Amino acid sequence: MKYLSNVFLISVLTLFVNVNIAIASKNMSSTAKQAIIVDFDTGRVLFEKNADEKMPTSSMSKVMSMYLVFEALKKGDLSLDDEFLVSEKAWKKGGSKMFVPVGKKVKIKDLIRGVIVQSGNDATIVLAEGLAGSEDDFAHALNKKAKDLGMTNSHFINASGWPDPNHYSTARDLSKLTISLIKNFPEYYKIFSEKEFTFSNIKQSNRNPLLYKGIGADGVKTGHTEDGGYGLIGSAVSKDGRRVVMVLNGMASKKERKEEATRLMQWALNGFKKVSLFDNGKILGDAKVYLGVKSKVGLVVKEPVTVIVPKIYASDVKVEITYKSPLKAPIIKGQLVGTARIYAPKSDVVEMPLLAANDVAELGFFAKIIKKSRILTTGQGKFK
Repeated sequence: MKYLSNVFLISVLTLFVNVNIAIASKNMSSTAKQAIIVDFDTGRVLFEKNADEKMPTSSMSKVMSMYLVFEALKKGDLSLDDEFLVSEKAWKKGGSKMFVPVGKKVKIKDLIRGVIVQSGNDATIVLAEGLAGSEDDFAHALNKKAKDLGMTNSHFINASGWPDPNHYSTARDLSKLTISLIKNFPEYYKIFSEKEFTFSNIKQSNRNPLLYKGIGADGVKTGHTEDGGYGLIGSAVSKDGRRVVMVLNGMASKKERKEEATRLMQWALNGFKKVSLFDNGKILGDAKVYLGVKSKVGLVVKEPVTVIVPKIYASDVKVEITYKSPLKAPIIKGQLVGTARIYAPKSDVVEMPLLAANDVAELGFFAKIIKKSRILTTGQGKFK
């Protein structure tokens, strides 16, 4: 029997389908040396620049340290009211400080805010020593967790991001870390949105400039070193509920960091749209069936998909379904019968398996003989 290839083109205006499409913009630019912007739900990269280039992490490393702290809290190995002793090493540490008192104990909930809001290197070391015994052992745990999270181009020497040539990460790795932290610890992630914290009568403000822009930002962490420049991990939620994660590094000043981060975040939040495709169980089309008790079978995809596209192209998404016709019975529900392809401007083509929506049993022995004879002698019932 000759099988024909049938193709159906369906506009997204009349059919909704869920699909992930990579849409990294080639028209956007940034003054940052390294950058990546990722759609939180789909993992689609909206923009990237040297995203896999190794770079100093500065205080953005503290997000990695907080991951281990939050994990310990979630497991019950630690509570917010537990206290850790401040060592002389932690107390002496330079750079940004929470100003913890040497030889005294400080509650975990205060140390966390000292790290997140005040970016205290001292508070970070107190937590590292309290959890692992030493900062070196804590760094070993950081590297193990980074590997678990798929951060393949990262290596941590200390807890705070203090400059060291062997302490580095990439914009892509830090975006993976941030997405995992937000997903796994929503109850603690909200601390990143706090704008100020007072400890020992010293009030300090959160250094994240996005928190003060009224654009839906709720985290996460800034950083700065002489070698790495000014950096920022940011996250914000658009008015329609779409979260974006951004990592920028290598800018020349606080002013440039604030302006560039604001510009890119607004672009990422306002310039894209989430389009839902392939509602669960929705029949995309029907395929003819040969020698079956039914003459047709519905075609579906396994699950919904979400397409993130530039708003100006949202109506230009196309779905193409391709299958060989007719399909020969028996057909089992969920059987692979073809391919659904999603086309969107400025995006890669995405392919998804096309499945049979239901079972179609084959005709009985005598019914098949009659059917075949009818096709051979009269052409009646022959698929064209």
